[in-house]
Amino acid sequence: MAIPGALDAILIDQTSGTAVGFGGGSHQADAERSAAGLSETLRATLDGLAITSPSGTVRISDMIITTDSGHHLLKSLETVFDGPLVIYVRLDLERSNLALARHRLQALSGRLITT
Repeated sequence: MAIPGALDAILIDQTSGTAVGFGGGSHQADAERSAAGLSETLRATLDGLAITSPSGTVRISDMIITTDSGHHLLKSLETVFDGPLVIYVRLDLERSNLALARHRLQALSGRLITT
């Protein structure tokens, strides 16, 4: 939540689609539903991009979704745990700086992987 303009964040187990942790304005039930939906969104995007890729595989570093109410960032993390994790951050459209948010999310993800 140290990212300027961040409203909430969820750490998602991409394999199961469950919320591992959350912070900010989300309630636990909302975080669980959001985690499942965001996990499916990332999975569908990966499948769609893999079809268009000559090698048939694609790795997504991060994904940006912009809506009328804000920016939504998803950052994939390869971990030594059972499966990949995804950090999701919802940003206020007016108060956030998308480039800075991506930079901070990259730094944060590097610290999460090494700890």
